[in-house]
Amino acid sequence: MLTRLTVPPWCATVAVITLCLLPLALLSFQLASGDLGPDPAKRLMQGTGYWGLRGLAIVLLVAPLAQRGWRGLFRYRRVLGLFLFLYVSLHLLLFAQVYVGWSGALLVEELKERPYVLVGFSAWLALSPLALTSTDRARRSLGRRWRQLHRLIYPATVLAWLHLFWLARSDVGEALVYGGVFAALLLWRLRRAQTRPR
Repeated sequence: MLTRLTVPPWCATVAVITLCLLPLALLSFQLASGDLGPDPAKRLMQGTGYWGLRGLAIVLLVAPLAQRGWRGLFRYRRVLGLFLFLYVSLHLLLFAQVYVGWSGALLVEELKERPYVLVGFSAWLALSPLALTSTDRARRSLGRRWRQLHRLIYPATVLAWLHLFWLARSDVGEALVYGGVFAALLLWRLRRAQTRPR
């Protein structure tokens, strides 16, 4: 008689962390092997930015999947959120290194003149308190305010999508695909909030 195979929680956590690190490992390998083309910094910035967007979609997808019976996914939402913030932060650091040169004055100028830089930076700012309060201690200290604070992921998602849309300029096909995914996930949450008993 076959018995149900159970995976220890720590094994599943290691598997999730490994999967989250794979894109970064692939980008690092491509950089080391010279496979990122004539402008590797730009490719790295694009790669980390895209994985930040995908991370947002994955984190938002956890709740709908949990409602469909995958409740165990809630255990990994924190890990997924932290890796999402890692990729977004790397995206920002590459921009600061390559395009701004760590100049505060130049950063302010970029924020004023380029809307996609402003909304992208604003998305990172919105995600920062979520990463900083991801610990159990922070959740206990904040109480009910913790859940309210973590709703910042919704405006952060909109700002991140605007960042991609304004960067796309004339070729907006990819941005529209991401927009459709984000809109569906955010509308699911809005509908859930409206139907939830008070």
